[in-house]
Amino acid sequence: MWFPESQMLSVMQTHISKSTIIANKYVLPLWIRSETEEMRSYAVLCALVQLAFELSSCTRLQVVPGSTVDLPCRMFQSDNAEAVITWKFNGKDISESSPGSFRTKKNGFYLSILTVTAANEGEYVCLWKENNVELMNTYDIVVDASVSYAIKVIEGSSVHLPCHFPLSTQVNSNALWFRETYAGTSTVLTLGNQSSDGNNRLKLLYPDDHDQTILLRDTVMDDAGIYQCRSEAGVKLSTIHVIVEAAPTPAPHMCKGFTTAWEPCEDTSSHLGEHMLKESMTEFSMKIYSFLRESNPSSNLLFSPISINGMLSHLLLGARGDTRKAIEAAIYVPQKFYCVHFQMKKLREKLVTSLQMASQIYYKSEMDLSDSFTNQSIQFYEAEPTRLLNNSEENTQMINSWVANKTRNQITHLVDFISPATQLILLNAVSFSGQWKVKFDVNPKQELFTTLNGDMVFVPILTHDDYPLEMMYDPALETQVGRFALSGDSSLYILLPPSNTIIDLQRVEEKMTDSSVRQMIEKMKKTRPQYLEVILPQIKLEVQPDMNVLLKNLGLSSLFEGANLCGLSPEGMLVLDDARHKAFLTLTEQGVEAAAATSLSFSRTRNSFSAMRPFILLLWSDQANVPLFVGRVTNP
Repeated sequence: MWFPESQMLSVMQTHISKSTIIANKYVLPLWIRSETEEMRSYAVLCALVQLAFELSSCTRLQVVPGSTVDLPCRMFQSDNAEAVITWKFNGKDISESSPGSFRTKKNGFYLSILTVTAANEGEYVCLWKENNVELMNTYDIVVDASVSYAIKVIEGSSVHLPCHFPLSTQVNSNALWFRETYAGTSTVLTLGNQSSDGNNRLKLLYPDDHDQTILLRDTVMDDAGIYQCRSEAGVKLSTIHVIVEAAPTPAPHMCKGFTTAWEPCEDTSSHLGEHMLKESMTEFSMKIYSFLRESNPSSNLLFSPISINGMLSHLLLGARGDTRKAIEAAIYVPQKFYCVHFQMKKLREKLVTSLQMASQIYYKSEMDLSDSFTNQSIQFYEAEPTRLLNNSEENTQMINSWVANKTRNQITHLVDFISPATQLILLNAVSFSGQWKVKFDVNPKQELFTTLNGDMVFVPILTHDDYPLEMMYDPALETQVGRFALSGDSSLYILLPPSNTIIDLQRVEEKMTDSSVRQMIEKMKKTRPQYLEVILPQIKLEVQPDMNVLLKNLGLSSLFEGANLCGLSPEGMLVLDDARHKAFLTLTEQGVEAAAATSLSFSRTRNSFSAMRPFILLLWSDQANVPLFVGRVTNP
C-alpha cells in the first residue's frame, strides 16, 4: 500500500480564520481553534495534500496544546447512512482510549479533539466501510508544546496557562514557571502560596500529573507579560504571551430561572429508576478505575465508587444549567432523571448495615444557602450543610473530627489545612465492616507474597484447608475469580491474573468494563462451591486518590473555575476549592496479629486458591447489586 508524502503543518495561534485544504477539486475542511473562557483565537492552517487513487492516505499535522482539531474521515462526505465509520487512536478504539478528550460529529464523519494536550499525540486512523469498499485515512498528530502563542484575558477574570509533559515521559517533579515582564526581567513563579490578603491567585491545578497547567485568578493589568513553562532539566514546554485588557462594566450574574428546588420524583414505586442507578453506578466505577490505573500503573489502589458518586450527586442537587448537565454526564445518569436523589437515598438505606458513608458540604460563612437545597440535602443525603468557621485550625479540626465520627475512627485525618479563601468544600469518606461467613484459621502465619517486580516479601496470611469457594476462570476477563461471602449480604471478589507480571495485570484491567464485570458476577452466581485450600494475604489499604485530577478526567474542570450552583445559593457562580476522598479497607482475621516471620509449606496435591501475588478486588453489595469498593493490591 502506497502513502503520499506527509505534509508538516505549523500552527501559530494568532488570528481569527477558517481554512480548508484543497486537493484535486476535493475540499477537506480542518478546524483548529484554541479557546479560553476569556477569548477565542483561531489558527491559520493551510497545506496542499496530494490525492492518491488508492483507498488510503496519511497526513501529518503539527498542532499546539489548547487547540481543538476536527479530523474528517475522508475527502468528501457520503450521504449513505449505512456507512460504518470506526476511529482508532494509537491502535485502540477511541471509546477505549480517552473518551473525555474526543467527540464524533455527523455520524462519525468528523473526529474532534476537544482540547489538544501532549497525551493526544500519535496516530489517528479512520476506517470507512461502505458497499463492500473499505477506505482508511491516517493522521499523524505531532503536539509542539514549545510554540509560543498569545492569550487575551479580561481584567478581573481567570485564565488557564497550559503546559504539558509529553505522555511518553515520566513525571518525577512538577514543571517550573517563569514570568518575563515587558521590561525584560524574569522571575520564578511560586505556585500555591497565599498572598497577604489570603487569596491564592496562582494555582497548579494537577500536581505530579502530565498536565502542568496553572490557573491565574482575578487578573490585573500588571499580570501582562510572557509566561514560560520548563521542565526541571530546563526543557521549554510552553510559552504564553498574556495580554490583559481592561474589563467592561460586568453584567451581574443572574440566577433567575435557576433558583427553584430540584424537581420531584413522580414515580417512586417503579423499579426502572433503581435499575438505571445500578447500571450507571457500575459504569461510573469502571471508568474511575480506568482513570486511576492509568495514572498509577503499579501501586496499590482503592476507592469507593458509591462514595464518590454520592458526593457528586449531592452537589448535583444544587447544580443548574451546563454545570448540571456536566455532572449528570460524569456520573452516567440521563438528563431529566429526576429520581436520582430519591434512588440514592434508597440505596444508602439498603447498605446501612454494612457501609458507613460520610458525605458533607462546608461553605463560606458569608454565603447564603437556599432553603430548598438545605432541606433536600437533609431529606435525601441526611447531611445538613455546615458553615465554615473563621479560624483555619478550627475548620481543619472540625472537618477531621466529623469524618472520624462518621467512619468509626477508621479515617481520622482527611484534610491538612483549610484556606481562609475557601468558598466551598466537598468531603466524603466511607468505611465498610463485614465478617467472613466462613472463618479462616486463627493461627498466625506468614508466607511470601510476590510483587510486580519479582521481589518476595513475607506477609501475614489468612488460610483455610477446606474452604467452600466459588471459583471459575473467566475467559472474557482472562483471569481466575474467587468469591468470598461476607456478612451484610456482600461479597469480596478477587480477580487473580495468570502471573505476577504487570503485563498480565494490565491485560485484565483493560478488559474490565461495566458489562464484563456484571457478566462475571452473574456467572459466579451459577457456580457451585469447591472445597479448596485458600491462602489470602492480610492487607490494610488506606488510599487517598487525587480528586482534583479525577474530577478533571470526569469532565468537571469547570467546578474549579466557576460553577452554576444557583440551586445551592442565589449567588450562583461558585468556585469549588477542594474535593477529597479517602478509602480504607482491611482483610484480617479478628484477634490475629503477625508475629515473627515463619515459613509454611502447604500440600499442592489438591486444588487451591492462593492470592499471594498482585490481584484486583471488588467489594460488591449482593443486596443492592452495586460495587462498594474497587481496588488493586500489588504489595500488601
